[in-house]
Amino acid sequence: MNFYSDNEALAFHLHHPGMKKCVDMKERGYADKDQCDYAPRDFEDAMDNYDKVMEIIGDISANVLAANAEEVDHQGPSVENYRVRYADGTRMNHEKLTQAGVYGIALPRAYGGLNFSMVPYVMAAEIVSRADAGFANIWGLQDCAETIYEFASEEIKREFLPRIHQGATCSMDLTEPDAGSDLQAGPLKATDDEKQQMWMLNGVKRFITNGDAEIKLVLARSEEGTRDGRGLSYFVHDKAWGGVKVRRIENKMGIKGSPTCELVFENAPAKLIGDRKMGLIKYVMTLMNGARLGVGAQSVGLSEAAYREALKYAGEREQFGQAIIKFPAVYEMLAMMRAKTDATRTLLYETSRQVDVSKSYAAMMNEGEKLTPEQRADMKLAQRNADMLTPILKMFSSEYANQNAYDAVQVHGGTGFMKDFPVERLYRDARILTIYEGTSQLQVVAAIRHILNGNLGKYIEELAAQPVKADFAHLTTQLKAMTETLATAIEQVKGMGSDELIDFHARRLVEIGGHIVMGYLLVQDADRCDCFRKSAEVFLQFSRCEVEKPAAYIRTFVPENIDLYK
Repeated sequence: MNFYSDNEALAFHLHHPGMKKCVDMKERGYADKDQCDYAPRDFEDAMDNYDKVMEIIGDISANVLAANAEEVDHQGPSVENYRVRYADGTRMNHEKLTQAGVYGIALPRAYGGLNFSMVPYVMAAEIVSRADAGFANIWGLQDCAETIYEFASEEIKREFLPRIHQGATCSMDLTEPDAGSDLQAGPLKATDDEKQQMWMLNGVKRFITNGDAEIKLVLARSEEGTRDGRGLSYFVHDKAWGGVKVRRIENKMGIKGSPTCELVFENAPAKLIGDRKMGLIKYVMTLMNGARLGVGAQSVGLSEAAYREALKYAGEREQFGQAIIKFPAVYEMLAMMRAKTDATRTLLYETSRQVDVSKSYAAMMNEGEKLTPEQRADMKLAQRNADMLTPILKMFSSEYANQNAYDAVQVHGGTGFMKDFPVERLYRDARILTIYEGTSQLQVVAAIRHILNGNLGKYIEELAAQPVKADFAHLTTQLKAMTETLATAIEQVKGMGSDELIDFHARRLVEIGGHIVMGYLLVQDADRCDCFRKSAEVFLQFSRCEVEKPAAYIRTFVPENIDLYK
């Protein structure tokens, strides 16, 4: 079994027409081929490399990670002498992927990476997540390497980045007791020790995923007397330097193979990344956007796993003389699960392509290259779209993953409630997805400004302008009507004349906008491959109802009724 080759949707998205631009920009004229024997010669060679690496990750995910998932969930990690001991299966997973050389694939070749674009990197995360969403957290924290690459000094890059490819684990240490999502409230202190030419970290961090990692990015207060985000800086800590103890591992509902730790920092040496006072304002926000893209991949992977388990069971389980998949109540659920997975997957890779282009332009500028006015405009557009789509992706993909896991248990009936089937674990693993790296409610806060200022409207116009076959005209007609509904709802909410009421209705507007975007993307996929036709039809039927519900609520809302919710 192979989790890449058994899913035709993955190769479809990997070979999207937009990949030519992404890969050409990432490879910068394919200049590395003259210095590195494994660098691609041209676009076709690069895509062949992508396919081969996805095959490797798909093989390990299906035959190692997925095979270990149940035992890892049962055994979990433990704390011994203030250090984390992974479950046996987790150690095996990590060793197999390290031996295969697939960590750090997005890093430049100068630091041991494969210089892959964002799309195959995100796709690898989806494949790993289908196998074991808990292990996906350990895998996905190599995102920390991107922050080091983008913002750290060359000395720090040379010191830490090559270790990612060699399998060094990572963590981002942000949250503190009682702070939660309010990261600017963090009191963990960083003191400059001029004698040692290091910073010393003291304090406590809580809810840190993979908290005993070898390479840690730590948000700490470097400016005495400050209380907000302007006093926070970002640091890198090497586990080998000492000074950090694991006080405990949280006993979680799901993703149990991923250790979530409470940490104590006692004069832990660290090095400053970038500039002082920019830790939260710039570096963590960049890292969080990448993490939200990662949760999108994790959510789509879990949705795929839930759908596969439900489909398999429904085809095998017989009631009243026939397989339950023959019953309308069941096949409707399965069709909806498939449509939701396809819809969030197409949004995942559209967002990834926008991030790809944006990051390539940023790398060009960091290396001193002067952009033309056309390139600057293109960079601005890609960054705008990435910032706009990322929270929409994170919200919808995580919510749909929960819905799909719920429905997978329902298809199994009473057996789904037992630990004999993987859907019980998937159901527990899914629950965190709408919470960490920013709750669904926080994603609405990030997305709503793009709806109110017209950015989403412009993007939808661009999607609507792309031609599709005539036999999809009934779907595009529905989407145009939904777009008019959105425009009317926006004006109605703005017309209420209250920031409080705008906040109150924000999620309803984001939900309408998200359905429209996913609908257009899914119709375009169906236009390229008939395998998505059913999902496009099912999702648009579903979306028409989902758009009308919040629109009707806004249309009939009495402003005075907001007091009922207080």
